[in-house]
Amino acid sequence: MGEAMTKVEIAFELERPLDAAASDRIVAARSIYGILRVAPGPGPDKLAVEYDASRLTAADVEAVLRRAGVAVRSNEPEPA
Repeated sequence: MGEAMTKVEIAFELERPLDAAASDRIVAARSIYGILRVAPGPGPDKLAVEYDASRLTAADVEAVLRRAGVAVRSNEPEPA
């Protein structure tokens, strides 16, 4: 049988407000295997990302967003 997925949601703090170009880059980041959902919030300066923790870590997700050109920083600890 396949490996079970471990869904985790983490909120990243945006270093800059989202604009149309950043929104397009977020859509591109969503295509990365293991990232399940990317959405604004909670709050105007946050970005919520749901990912498969059996495939990625919070640091991996942050790196994917940064490579896509979305300036974020995590202020949450890595899940156990």
